[in-house]
Amino acid sequence: MTKTVLITGASTGIGRATAQLFQQQGWNVVATMRSPEKSPELAELPNVLCLPLDVTQSETIHAAIDRAISQFGTIDVVINNAGYALIGAFEACEMADIRAQFETNVFGLMEVTRAILPHFRLRQQGVLVNVASVGGRMTFPIYSPYHATKWAVEGFSESLQYELRQFNIKVKIIEPGPIKTDFYSRSISVAKKAGLTVYDEYVNRILPKMDAAGSNGSPPEVTAQAIYRAATDGTGKLRYPAGGNASFLLGFRKLLPDAWFIGIMRRGIE
Repeated sequence: MTKTVLITGASTGIGRATAQLFQQQGWNVVATMRSPEKSPELAELPNVLCLPLDVTQSETIHAAIDRAISQFGTIDVVINNAGYALIGAFEACEMADIRAQFETNVFGLMEVTRAILPHFRLRQQGVLVNVASVGGRMTFPIYSPYHATKWAVEGFSESLQYELRQFNIKVKIIEPGPIKTDFYSRSISVAKKAGLTVYDEYVNRILPKMDAAGSNGSPPEVTAQAIYRAATDGTGKLRYPAGGNASFLLGFRKLLPDAWFIGIMRRGIE
């Protein structure tokens, strides 16, 4: 029986590459995004169903899941990929923007998860793949709200896997390093606050270095391969570093004392 995957944030970057890979591997693909009309090429592929889904709008989540099950009978894998980054000096971030960051990257992911769990439990199987980041276990300057959300995804996912094992539901965490996508232009919001200029020199010095990391990163197809492996390897493995020297960065972070690691990061980035 042909398996079905539902992917959030499938319009560009990692989400689109993942949708294309699963389709090439013979899966039914439910590629969801806020505006499907902007990605007509995905809908033209065989066995691909493009649906509107905004992770901050509960009704669109349930509608997409219901439509996918109606069309394909089951959903075997859900990939929580939708997300963006609010960056800049924390003092410049409005609380409304910080809440919006959490609404998408954390609460939206949780709402998709809550919506699919009854289906997975009924079938006594399923794979939940949550796309976090190396930034869920280490940090860079001027990314504090974004890091807060990705650390939350890591903790949520690691805890959740305990209670879902009894239903044969596997939880996987994908940890991409710097990826060469439009994330650094399309999916980043830089915080600004009128009259607050004391951080400008620092932020303007850091931003080009972070942009360069993205420009020199791995293509999204590398992360798509890690996602496919996580969804299909049948193991209880929890974390999958993906591209952009993710394995090296996370190993480096794990081995070094905080003071050493932070000192090296400051010399390299600041």
